[in-house]
Amino acid sequence: MAIDTSRPPATARPGSPRLSTRDKLVLFVLCAAQFMVALDFSVLNVALPVLGADLGMSQSALQWAVTAFALPSGGFLLLFGRIGDLYGRRRLFLSGLALFGAASLLATFAWDPASFLAGRALQGIGAAAIVPTGMSLLTTTFAEGPARDRALGISGTLLSLGFTVGMVAGGVLTDLLGWRSTMGLLTLFALIVLPLAPALLPESRTPDRPRLDVPGAVTVTGGLLSLIYALSTAADHGFGRTDVLVTLVAGVLLLTAFAVVESRTEAPLVSLPMLRRRTVAWGNLGGLVTFSMMSTVVFVLTLYLQEVLRLSAFETGLVFGVQGVLSAVAGSYAPRVIGRLGAHRTLVVSLAGQGVLIAALLGLGTGGWSVWLATAGVALASMSHLGAIISYGVTVTSGVPDEEQGLATGLVTSTQQVGITVGIPLLGVLATTSGDLLSGVHTVMALDAAIVLAAAVLVAVGLRPRKGASGAVEAEALGAR
Repeated sequence: MAIDTSRPPATARPGSPRLSTRDKLVLFVLCAAQFMVALDFSVLNVALPVLGADLGMSQSALQWAVTAFALPSGGFLLLFGRIGDLYGRRRLFLSGLALFGAASLLATFAWDPASFLAGRALQGIGAAAIVPTGMSLLTTTFAEGPARDRALGISGTLLSLGFTVGMVAGGVLTDLLGWRSTMGLLTLFALIVLPLAPALLPESRTPDRPRLDVPGAVTVTGGLLSLIYALSTAADHGFGRTDVLVTLVAGVLLLTAFAVVESRTEAPLVSLPMLRRRTVAWGNLGGLVTFSMMSTVVFVLTLYLQEVLRLSAFETGLVFGVQGVLSAVAGSYAPRVIGRLGAHRTLVVSLAGQGVLIAALLGLGTGGWSVWLATAGVALASMSHLGAIISYGVTVTSGVPDEEQGLATGLVTSTQQVGITVGIPLLGVLATTSGDLLSGVHTVMALDAAIVLAAAVLVAVGLRPRKGASGAVEAEALGAR
């Protein structure tokens, strides 16, 4: 499939990781959009009680303020990533931005629960278009090598910072201006990015009109929607509810049907050879584990700091603010580490570091010194976590043809969404149902660290370069530059 862009990647200059002014502007637009979506994942959390009282939403209905966004934002990622590949990434990216901005405006001025939830759902659809197309525009604009590693490093840093900044900014904005200002902030971001994007971003075009794999699109989207709904609901209500069990089973069956469909269709939505790539399979495993286990740590530590150590919401925000600062530092150095070690080795080292530092949190207690241990532990673990985020993105997208970058980045972003969703219901609930919160925190940290360390071993074995005549080529494909 031929891909024609409006200009060749300026960063393709041999041996030069420097970015031109235009490249920096392109990176600003793409990263600002990704930051905006990451912000949306967390900016509303602190505001939920105030929002519920203002709009007349019950405690149980407040879950939908989060789920209404999470369902479409995760469920449509693969589909929109492939549509961008086939019909134009820039076009879909701009459409997603416009929809996200309009939906944020609707949520800002919502007059009842239905209008607010409609705005959140439309935000999710817009985010599902923005994230995979934005990532694929980044990976096709910046040539594979130091330039792409640097771009992915900046993008990964802002992704992590967006989630952290959202937690802090949500509380500050809600206290000062009310919950509607959190949605207004997202509208402002969209208004800044949208006018700049058309003149800067290249378009992808295909000379023919390829057929979209409709059965594959229906089964994978339905499967992801069912799975995300089940896991999101289980985080608040447990796995015993009928709707959770039904949608969990439906998700597994639909994803199984998707695999069958893809093995038999001539133009699959997801190429099975792509999924069989070791870099894609093991890289995404590393991404799934690092996201799911770190989101669990943040959730459990938030409870611990406020319920056990009795910190205020503001003091808790400061703890995670340190995490955000050190994550930004890690993001600036990660591309250099990848350049020295290779992407797959950096992924293994980062996962191992994350696991060891989470294990250090087993020392948390009730004394005042535990605040310092929690602050240092989560901040340093997040530095390793960010290294894993960036290196797994490089690993998965390395060696993938430009015409399949939307699919590869769709897999990356789907892994992120499922990872963020799956960790808390599977492990986080152990902290809240154990009877003694501190004991539950220790149990979660032990399991969390064990899973991350096991993943580091599996990824190290799975991505080990194979011996043979093609060993040198394969080592390069695995990121051993």
